[in-house]
Amino acid sequence: MAANQPVAIVTGASRGIGRHLADALEEQGYAVARGSREVAEVTDQEAVTHWVDAVLDEHGRVDLLVNNAGVIDTEVPLLDSDPTQWWATVEVNVRGAYLCTWAVGRGLRERTGSTDGLRVVNLNSGSGLRAGEVATAYNLSKSALARLTGSTHLAGIPCLDLMPGVVRTDMTESMDAHVGRTEWTDPADVAALVLAFGAGELDAWSGRFVRAGVDTPESLRAAAAGLGERDRMLTLHLWASDDPLR
Repeated sequence: MAANQPVAIVTGASRGIGRHLADALEEQGYAVARGSREVAEVTDQEAVTHWVDAVLDEHGRVDLLVNNAGVIDTEVPLLDSDPTQWWATVEVNVRGAYLCTWAVGRGLRERTGSTDGLRVVNLNSGSGLRAGEVATAYNLSKSALARLTGSTHLAGIPCLDLMPGVVRTDMTESMDAHVGRTEWTDPADVAALVLAFGAGELDAWSGRFVRAGVDTPESLRAAAAGLGERDRMLTLHLWASDDPLR
């Protein structure tokens, strides 16, 4: 490892978006620890802690954590869902991201006394902005993930909710929602946002949503100065300026 080489952890990096992001980060000069179920099941606290400790022992630092590992439940209405699968979806998508963030943040704090220099990207989804008619656990988990993003931001760790659009992967190609789709998000557009955030160029967007294929590092930098307090955050829509819940 070269002196001062940045280090990234990418979960779910054996295929799909995670593999694209890990490759892009390596091409940009990062040392990348690639997560998979074989390396560490993200819902297993002991396994995650052991893996993160091994990365810190080897490299002495983590500059970027990409919480990409995720699953989707069967595309059926709520009452037709399988409770075991439903909860397992929430555990992977929420508990997994939480445990990885917790383990990396605590590991850095214990070794260096601070989390300075760490940034976190949570792979979110437009599904997290609304209730789902089908695959309800997925929508719920992505809404919850946005709260984790906000809490990570409030803990002093820059954190981004990144909506990748619809990248062509094994998961998206198997979904009923994307049968017949001809337009897909370029993985390079997703990687460009991750790289820009990792470089500290988009810290003004910490705690907020961005979307690959629509937003670019350039457009986000230009818009940063005009951000309102709640812009691009998951918040309650009020009926009027005098709403008592304001």
